[in-house]
Amino acid sequence: MNETPRARGAAAEDHALHYLQREGLRLKTRNFRIRRGEIDLIMEDNGEIVFVEVRARQSSRFGDGIDSITVAKRRRLIAAARAWLQRQRDEPMTRFDVIAVEPNTHQVEWIRDAFHADD
Repeated sequence: MNETPRARGAAAEDHALHYLQREGLRLKTRNFRIRRGEIDLIMEDNGEIVFVEVRARQSSRFGDGIDSITVAKRRRLIAAARAWLQRQRDEPMTRFDVIAVEPNTHQVEWIRDAFHADD
């Protein structure tokens, strides 16, 4: 059965969410969207807000999870993160993580602090 890219992405997000919850992170928001971008998962890790980009990787032939995130994609993630933060009462510490999930084996590559808003 051939999965659509959207279905494969949703399954990877589900797997990433459960993985991060097992690691002790708490879900704040899922699929936060603004006109200029979207964040797959917004988690809390010991008081720090973690903006998570989930990638469903078919193979590592073209690099790891972070290699698949272009400069333009990073800008959209940062714009969405700033919009989400503007809606909060305080200014928590933040970071951007990437989770790459291999769809067949569900192997997870978790890249903490993968990039910064000022990169």
